[in-house]
Amino acid sequence: MSLLESIVSPADLKQLDRAALKALSVELRAFIIDSVSRTGGHLASNLGVIELTVALHSVFDTPEDRIVWDVGHQTYAHKILTGRRDRMHTLRKTDGLSGFTKREESEYDAFIAGHSSTSISAALGMAVAAQLKGEERRVVAVIGDGAMTAGMAFEALNNAGAMDANLLVILNDNDMSISANVGALNSYLTKLLSGRFYNNLRSHGEKLLATLPPIHELAKRAEEHLKGMVTPGTLFEEFGFNYLGPIDGHDLDALIPTLLNIRQLKGPQFLHIVTQKGKGYGLAEADPCLYHGVGKFEVDHGVSAKVSKRPTYTEIFSRWLCDMAETDERLVGITPAMCEGSGLNEFAERFPRRYFDVGIAEQHALTFAAGLACEGCKPVVAIYSTFLQRAYDQLIHDIALQDLPVMLAIDRAGLVGADGPTHAGAFDISFLRCIPNMLIAAPSDENECRCLLTTAYRHSGPAAVRYPRGTGPGVDIETSLEALPIGKGIVRRQGKSVAILAFGSVVTAALEVAETLDATLVDMRFVKPIDRQLILQLAQNHDHFVTVEENVIMGCILAFPTASSSTEIPLFYWRVVVSMQPVCWSAFSPV
Repeated sequence: MSLLESIVSPADLKQLDRAALKALSVELRAFIIDSVSRTGGHLASNLGVIELTVALHSVFDTPEDRIVWDVGHQTYAHKILTGRRDRMHTLRKTDGLSGFTKREESEYDAFIAGHSSTSISAALGMAVAAQLKGEERRVVAVIGDGAMTAGMAFEALNNAGAMDANLLVILNDNDMSISANVGALNSYLTKLLSGRFYNNLRSHGEKLLATLPPIHELAKRAEEHLKGMVTPGTLFEEFGFNYLGPIDGHDLDALIPTLLNIRQLKGPQFLHIVTQKGKGYGLAEADPCLYHGVGKFEVDHGVSAKVSKRPTYTEIFSRWLCDMAETDERLVGITPAMCEGSGLNEFAERFPRRYFDVGIAEQHALTFAAGLACEGCKPVVAIYSTFLQRAYDQLIHDIALQDLPVMLAIDRAGLVGADGPTHAGAFDISFLRCIPNMLIAAPSDENECRCLLTTAYRHSGPAAVRYPRGTGPGVDIETSLEALPIGKGIVRRQGKSVAILAFGSVVTAALEVAETLDATLVDMRFVKPIDRQLILQLAQNHDHFVTVEENVIMGCILAFPTASSSTEIPLFYWRVVVSMQPVCWSAFSPV
């Protein structure tokens, strides 16, 4: 039996000495590489936190102590050490392990973590709850340097620093921008500053000097300047945290003693560690971006280049964006830290002055776009459907109410497969339709996507084009920048009795159904405005309507503003809503 196979729960880690924990880390890294090569998933981020995960579970008493991960795609080692090793082959599969933390999956998963920058807020809530209940629980938030670009993280820091809750925030810095600060001297200083002697001296000194305010202030400033000479932690000290670090996040001889010391400290603590994405797998170290999220691959040869005869919708958007930018100098491209995922790589290279990555700051991205639009620019915000949820107020207040020409290119609309519910774009139809002045388009194929992108871009107000993850049905794509009539659908097949109104990516599947039923199929193209005239025409010779859409049931496209009298429309509609639940059918009378 290997050392890793002997670990059933984190309690087993406490029986191992430092040498055995190091050996376990080696086995754990090899297991994750092999496991992800068979299932696909997030690789580089997980390889970067092996030692940190081992150290946390060996020092803290989980699940009584809480570890809140930010984001959950770095938790494979955490899953393995908390009794889920034998289920790793089910990762990101139906009824299998989630690719992120999930409370229903394990008592060790303290909080859901599909989106970023939530850990400090959630952990602070848990720490305050423990305080209110009189429980001696420790709470740890593990946040990456990318997630620290979000305003929410700093809002939480600002709040936490003003409290005395026992909260540890660990900044996992894998940008390597401060690698020169990591070494024997710095690790020694961090262990010294986190130790009892220093902190007792600091505490008693404060009490003594509090009676002498001028000297107390001088001593406090001297301490800050001394720590500032060897650490970049002044900012976090100003928030009210006791800053420690940076230290090597792959060195258990530095991590474990520091965490043991911090566990004894009271109040808000901030530990800064430096790690390397892809650590221990040369190919992932060399290209951590490529190995961030991978499909199945051969460990010895690495990830193969994706060869597809059909472009993905993301690639179609990428090509369209560059083509449109060539014709219109007002176009600017904005992404909230999703350059590769949203297909802005080529645009960033060809039009660097007009490309803006604002970090994981969706709220700022939309209001920034609104400001650009006020001054005559034409912003295109490339954003995932579920990430747009984080900027709802900005969309309403800053863009829609001012009727500004900001275009949203909404990727990952609808279901997203293995990424699961935290990334499923099953809400945007519902939450966008009610916003005033919005134009919402849903292309059914590759060429229609390109045309609707042009239509939305040339619209004089706020507009959104929602398209799915992956490839389309494989139609030929024209290179022109042709716009389509706003709010007009098109009949794809003429049939009898039943009219199927399909929106977006489900049109192709609905066409097969229409062929079987000899039904009329309409590609609606627009969620808002709805083609009222076309529906009224169809009502003259069809007994029933079926709507097919990829969205949750509540707020779906089912009540069409088509007529003032119920006699003008059929007695019943039927709706098919593809959601995170099974496909749902229901009938209702028109209002």
